[in-house]
Amino acid sequence: MKTIIKGMALLFAFIILSCGGKKEEKKEEGFSVERKKATTELPTETNAATETKASERVDMNTKGIGPVKSVTLSPGIDQTLATSGKGIYDQMCLACHRIGKKFIGPPPNGILERRTPEWVMNMILNPQEMVQQDPLAKDLLQEFNGSPMSNQGLTEDQARAILEYFRTLQ
Repeated sequence: MKTIIKGMALLFAFIILSCGGKKEEKKEEGFSVERKKATTELPTETNAATETKASERVDMNTKGIGPVKSVTLSPGIDQTLATSGKGIYDQMCLACHRIGKKFIGPPPNGILERRTPEWVMNMILNPQEMVQQDPLAKDLLQEFNGSPMSNQGLTEDQARAILEYFRTLQ
């Protein structure tokens, strides 16, 4: 019985010593946790770009980065093109964009009151390069939690049809 007690005492001592050694190793290897107190201070400098969400910001001058350099919109809506655009939108865009509400991406309604037609089409056709080079697209990516718009491989004609559909959502 005494040997069992001695054996257990030795085992217990070994366990305690071995645990202490690991703490030493962690400190030596640079593993540590430092907690910082949260601050309630607000940044002292703000600008208009950070005060307005990117999805609400109006920029009617930028054409974006991509193949579309100029778009001419007729005064009236081409209903046939808009219907085609709605079908493409429902199939390719609806998973991330909801009309009238923020979802994975921004809502498309009213977009042509905030962006040029060229910018919209370039965002549809060239989203990767847009979020890398276009300041507004970068801000949108940040606003929507880093969820990048995927390239759906659409043609310019399909993007133009979606644009015409967006005109009906004003």
